[in-house]
Amino acid sequence: MGGPVGRSSTHGEGTRSRVRHADRPGGDEGLYENGDGDGGGRTHRESGDGGAGEPAANAAGDGPGRRAGSRGRNSRGRSARSSSRRAPKSGKRRALRWVSSALALLILGAGGAGYLYYEHLNGNIKKGDLTLGDRQMADHKANAAGQTPLNILLIGSDARDSAENQKLGGAKETFGSPPLADVQMLLHLSADRSNLSVVSMPRDTMLKMPKCTAPDGEVFPASTVDVQTNQSLRRGGPGCTVAAWYELTGIRIDHFMMIDFAGVVSMADAIGGVPVCVDANIHSRGANGRGGSGLKLEKGTHSVQGEQALQWLRTRYGFEDGSDLARAKAQHQYMNSMVRQLRKGTKLTDPAKLMNLAEAATTALTVDKGLDTVKKLYDLAEELKKVPTKRITMSTMPNVYGTGVNRGRVYPKAGDAEQLFRMVREDMPLDGKASKRKKVEPKDPSAPVGEIAVAVRNGTATDALGPVSGRAGDVEKLLKESGFAKATVDPDNVAGSTQTSILYPSADLEGDAQAVAKALGVPVSQVKRSTDVSGISLAVGADWREDGAYPVSKGTEKTPESAGAQNGEEEGCMKVDPKYSW
Repeated sequence: MGGPVGRSSTHGEGTRSRVRHADRPGGDEGLYENGDGDGGGRTHRESGDGGAGEPAANAAGDGPGRRAGSRGRNSRGRSARSSSRRAPKSGKRRALRWVSSALALLILGAGGAGYLYYEHLNGNIKKGDLTLGDRQMADHKANAAGQTPLNILLIGSDARDSAENQKLGGAKETFGSPPLADVQMLLHLSADRSNLSVVSMPRDTMLKMPKCTAPDGEVFPASTVDVQTNQSLRRGGPGCTVAAWYELTGIRIDHFMMIDFAGVVSMADAIGGVPVCVDANIHSRGANGRGGSGLKLEKGTHSVQGEQALQWLRTRYGFEDGSDLARAKAQHQYMNSMVRQLRKGTKLTDPAKLMNLAEAATTALTVDKGLDTVKKLYDLAEELKKVPTKRITMSTMPNVYGTGVNRGRVYPKAGDAEQLFRMVREDMPLDGKASKRKKVEPKDPSAPVGEIAVAVRNGTATDALGPVSGRAGDVEKLLKESGFAKATVDPDNVAGSTQTSILYPSADLEGDAQAVAKALGVPVSQVKRSTDVSGISLAVGADWREDGAYPVSKGTEKTPESAGAQNGEEEGCMKVDPKYSW
């Protein structure tokens, strides 16, 4: 399973430093599918595969604060120690019902056996801190019924830290190196539990890494240049991957679940196979017949499990254009099919298979400390089950290819990527079906507008363009015309901001900040609480470089076509590149 993720060192490094630098783009991120590549400097289209990962159904963990990814356990000893504890409380009884059919003989044979097994499953789990970043994530905004959404980040680790993972992952030159987050998918469960959205981020995405502090105290400074997103896992563990997502998207993340190669295989076996389809014979091979995932299937539908399921999830050579985007599409198809398979329930009526699934899931996962018991994961699964398959939508972050040294890697597509992120932040369904929830109304300001102090700064700069001269002063004038007499310009801060935003430091100023947004026509969703400011701060972003009213985009409830949305009931076949057919 995915070994320690708290402290890591880049392989090939000499003396270790307590402070790491993440200014090198690319680097040794990512690995060839069968270990025949050079392990570094890959391009988006040319590189091989080092990703794995698929969400496990249910898992658990227990015990105080051990480092994420720690492995040293003796389940027998743990169970023996647990025998003297009191009977499980009501929450644990509920969780026990989840595995009751598999444990019937044990419970009948010995009164405490069911509880011992529950504790055994809890002991299987590995857990870590939710976020290792410095920024405090903004709270969810409740809907009219007081409900809030749930966001879970799924991470596929390419760890080669065990004999099993090394056999499955190949790339001998990387054995023992810190893992990469080669699969990253955000699950957004709507506040009313009517729909589920999945957003994949290609592992080749380039972004600025936030500062991360590992559980052991090692500090990884914020990067000053773009870094490939899968490097985040090497900066202290999955909590840094969470911090990187929040830095880029502004989406609050409530939980993470991480799985490695061996975990994918064990979960696929426990489920009993997942149906997938290809439109032609495929044999995934790398350049000159080397590398590739090794996937070999005939045209049509096949139930893949074990190592073959892992091959499907890692394949890029052979699907469509051979890019990481094609691989994400194949992963979406697998996920959709797995959900349909689990909901049929045919594999879960056999007690032995149910026990195998519980063992596989709890052993496969590393989770945040908010999901550290079987009961918590069971309750999460119950929430996810409320969404009908037809309301599940898979998508990929809209992106464009980079240039120069980052040619072949990808960047968020201006406009489209932010629209997708905003829809998730605002709990808009990606399937286009109208939500029944009421819109969030701004709170009444706690002070007359004339008494609300607002610092306006010019954040219109982009990577390609400098700040537009005078934009902060223009917006300050608009505010004063609306009665905000205490509006001022902050001339010293011209750091670029993709989107116009209004930040406030504490709950007592939220109403004031929303009053500023209402006066300017800025969506309330762009008003956020932040510890980075001491008062209300308005950043005029790159989306408002021109004079006039704030340009609220049209069709804001429509998912961008560039997100490649797929419905959970789709049963299409992956298109095979003729070069990889046989």
